[in-house]
Amino acid sequence: MARIIVDPITRIEGHLRVDVEVSGGAVTQAWSSAQMFRGIETIMQNRDPRDAWVFAQRFCGVCTTSHATASIRAVEDALNLEIPLNAQYLRNIVIAAHNIQDNIVHFYHLSALDWVDIVSALDADPAEAARIAQSISEWPGNTTAAFAAAKDRLAAFVQKGKLGIFGTGYWGHSAMRLSPELNLIAFSHYLLALDYQRRASKAIAIIGGKDPHAQNFVVGGVATAINLNNPATFNMERIAFVTQLLTEVKQFVDQVYIPDLLAIGGAYPEWFNYGAGVMNYLSVPEFPLNPSSTEFMDAGGIITDGSLRAIDWKDAEFREKVTENTDFAWYSEDSSLHPFEGKSEPKYVEAGIGGGFEDTDKYTWCKAPRYDGKSFQVGPLAQVLAGYMNGDADTTELVNYVLGAAGLQVRHLHSTLGRHVARGIRAAVHARRALTLIDMLKENLATGDQTYANPVSEIPSGTYMGVGLHEAPRGMLSHWVVIEDGKIKNYQAVVPSTWTAGPKDNAGNPSPYEASLVGNPIADETKPLEVIRTIHSFDPCIACAVHTIDPEGKEIVNIKFD
Repeated sequence: MARIIVDPITRIEGHLRVDVEVSGGAVTQAWSSAQMFRGIETIMQNRDPRDAWVFAQRFCGVCTTSHATASIRAVEDALNLEIPLNAQYLRNIVIAAHNIQDNIVHFYHLSALDWVDIVSALDADPAEAARIAQSISEWPGNTTAAFAAAKDRLAAFVQKGKLGIFGTGYWGHSAMRLSPELNLIAFSHYLLALDYQRRASKAIAIIGGKDPHAQNFVVGGVATAINLNNPATFNMERIAFVTQLLTEVKQFVDQVYIPDLLAIGGAYPEWFNYGAGVMNYLSVPEFPLNPSSTEFMDAGGIITDGSLRAIDWKDAEFREKVTENTDFAWYSEDSSLHPFEGKSEPKYVEAGIGGGFEDTDKYTWCKAPRYDGKSFQVGPLAQVLAGYMNGDADTTELVNYVLGAAGLQVRHLHSTLGRHVARGIRAAVHARRALTLIDMLKENLATGDQTYANPVSEIPSGTYMGVGLHEAPRGMLSHWVVIEDGKIKNYQAVVPSTWTAGPKDNAGNPSPYEASLVGNPIADETKPLEVIRTIHSFDPCIACAVHTIDPEGKEIVNIKFD
């Protein structure tokens, strides 16, 4: 039995180590270890809850908008506030645009290189690449000239000898299977995706003031001043610009992203049978459509044991039955606490560092969230399955199209490549949602309603508890706040990568990363590409998943590496 340690996993946010045991050419056991120690939750205490969203954005350098959204919603939920329709629509447009941008970046820039052999593209025939690309897509940029230019650019880059992030790729790995032409198509679209994710970010910045770290949130609505007759505010000209940008991004998703998924996935059909792991799924309602946030575009849902049946989101039960277990995490208590009672008191021990982990060790900074005592997978796959099982029109149409084109069934989505397919479908759904929401905003503005906030001038005395739920690009995000006499008493963020990257719990149940790796093939133990493929399919964000710090800035743990 061989032991393989991948540390760090690259092309992610944060620091992640993965240990696997391999026997007979397959993974038999796995450990996921969040190696990044940082903090936000504790410094929230005793602050004005109206300011929480500003700090919450610093959980992550990628999903700043997501954390601001969940934080604002937590405080609004605690105070039982209603949100003007214009504010709901503007927030929703930003959420949709952010999800599209993040999903494009994840596929092309963070995970496609697990499947695409960049070096092989130097042997491609641009004319043949154009013929293949034109046979699977109507994208006007799939020309011989475009692919020849991309090949020349790649050749010039390689000749410099400074390969940067491409220097450590597993080029020529036996598990790489694309033809030189498909590799060239993917590389060309890798470059193209840089521009289109930027267009989505620009749409976010027009509404939010900047991206990342938007500036337009406020408890009770948004700070995006609306006046259709004022050139200095959010007006019809800006609405038209946002519409143009997101229409262009939608075309990219439909005509480049989805066809590339089908082409690349078609070369690796066996990967629709690897990486299922935990087949319990959580997805929360998203895109609220009324001031009380009780009606949604996305209904959310709960799926257990991979059951493909209609499901419903049970809000009250979720709020009651979520816990975070720390038996195998570097915290002071071995316990399973509800987030309203959650603690983040670090207690690091050296077990495992440099020598592998054992079943009795604490081995990560990440907690193990559970719903009703069970491990759940969150993310685009959970969102797509919930939408599909609930009969959402856009999701159903796109799932049927993609699965039909690939010759797959819904059950194949429970896999490493299934998560990639779901992310592409989700990007296409969000592109449609964004344009629909812009139309809804314009219709509401046409009634004369230009209200964008119901600001809270004073936090009432007493104790209030709230949960902010949000479907972030990586999955279900929840912020839990306890407010006492106008100040934050406790604050906990249970984030997507905590659900997926966590350790096993006190009952020995693994979290999704660890469970999904078991059974994966390993062709070359010195180049564990297959481990990285499955981990990247979740789009890890370890910065989001770990957050604890002494509010006084004092040293509370000393980590030493020999």
